[in-house]
Amino acid sequence: MTRPPLCEPATGILPSQLARYSRHLTLPGVGEEGQRRIINAKVLIIGAGGLGSPIASYLIAAGVGELAVLDDDTVELSNLQRQIMHRESDVGLPKVDSVQRLAQEHNTTVNVTKLNQRLSRGNALELFASYDLVIDGSDNFATRYLASDAAEITGTPLVWGTLFQFSGQVSVFDPRTGPMLRDIFPDVPDADSVPSCAEGGVFGALCGVVGSMMATEALKLITGAGSTLSGKLWLYDALNASVRSLEFSADPQREKVTELGQYQSVTCAINESFSTLSVEELKALEQVNDVLVVDVREQWEREIASIPHSVHVPLNELLAGRHEKIPATSGTTVMVCKSGARSQQAAQYLTEQQGHAGKVFSLDGGTIRWFAEVQGQHIDY
Repeated sequence: MTRPPLCEPATGILPSQLARYSRHLTLPGVGEEGQRRIINAKVLIIGAGGLGSPIASYLIAAGVGELAVLDDDTVELSNLQRQIMHRESDVGLPKVDSVQRLAQEHNTTVNVTKLNQRLSRGNALELFASYDLVIDGSDNFATRYLASDAAEITGTPLVWGTLFQFSGQVSVFDPRTGPMLRDIFPDVPDADSVPSCAEGGVFGALCGVVGSMMATEALKLITGAGSTLSGKLWLYDALNASVRSLEFSADPQREKVTELGQYQSVTCAINESFSTLSVEELKALEQVNDVLVVDVREQWEREIASIPHSVHVPLNELLAGRHEKIPATSGTTVMVCKSGARSQQAAQYLTEQQGHAGKVFSLDGGTIRWFAEVQGQHIDY
């Protein structure tokens, strides 16, 4: 099916812009008309983080006329390893502020709208209907499925990308001509089938590769140049320097999405079959019982911050059977990690594989929440 133009071209290009965009103006498949389409385009980016940084950078450089960025988060020090749009001086400030500063420094003709909020069932349809194109650089499944459904309902093309550790994926879900997210991944994955992304890490430069690919697809959609990743899933493995592309088509048995559903956030794998304790519950329990708090993080993490009375048994050592610091007869054991994912795995191992006789819990929110609620400190890493 022929892909229709995404938006009408602007009436002209200002004389002051000719030199700036000269490499586009001489480019076959883009040219003056394509650049005028870019200037007239209205684009919404979901997320101002690892993917949002290169996406926003290249769209601002290309001269997209109206650029909105949706993100309710603030900049943290740990973001700076991969979210290249932010600076040390931005720590504690809204991430969307960095996008506006970038436009002011690089291309003042681009109008940036800061949306310091989350994508939700309440705002998704109105937002999607207001823009020619949406780019999803979010980091959780709930937002990705909400975005795809909103795109299908409003008929808005969606550029989609994901990251995990050393790998990335990119696709285009264009309801005008091709299949959508639910045609290749019908349902939001179960929590216990998703590898931990909260604590699994991301190779910083990978964000640039995947985000640049997403910006490329967006500009191709806007200008009409070439063919897009609609109906294709582009997969990149940085560790093995490999790229492959899988084709998929619309599922004829799938019912078309006509209204938004419920979207429960699933960001990492946590086995909920093991009891969790809140920080408040741990404090209360420690008042009446002997409690062994076991930190399963790495040593470098403990050097950043650690619960003072905790003992250290790294998860890899625990899983290898080296857990002499945890008496088999200890009454109550509370496993703790950064935010609660690894501690669930540790609790499961200690109970199911080692047959620990006492009560074993995982601390909900981990070290980060403990320091926030007990010490009043914000720990960032």
